[in-house]
Amino acid sequence: MTDPTLTLGDSLDMTAAGPLHKELLGRRGKPVTLDASQVRRLGGQCLQVLLSAQSTWAADGADFQIVNPSPEFADGLALMGAAHLAPAATLSPVQD
Repeated sequence: MTDPTLTLGDSLDMTAAGPLHKELLGRRGKPVTLDASQVRRLGGQCLQVLLSAQSTWAADGADFQIVNPSPEFADGLALMGAAHLAPAATLSPVQD
C-alpha cells in the first residue's frame, strides 16, 4: 500500500516537475497529503503541477492537502499568487 503522505523534495525546480507529476499521477484517485517541510525552492513548473493536481483531486472527489509548509514554500506560493494551496502557510517576516 502506498503511503498517503508524499514528502516533497528541497528543490521544486524545472527538473523536479516531471518526476513530481509522475508520482502524483500514480496516486490519482486516492487521498494524498504533500509534506512541504523540506522545500527550500519552489519554481513555476512545479507550482503548475501542484495547481493541476489540486484541481484533479477536487474533480475526483479525493482529499488533497499540503501540510507543514516551509517558510520558503509559503513565500513562493504567496509570491506566485497561490497561497490558497497551503492555507496554513504564512509569509516569513521581512528581514531588515
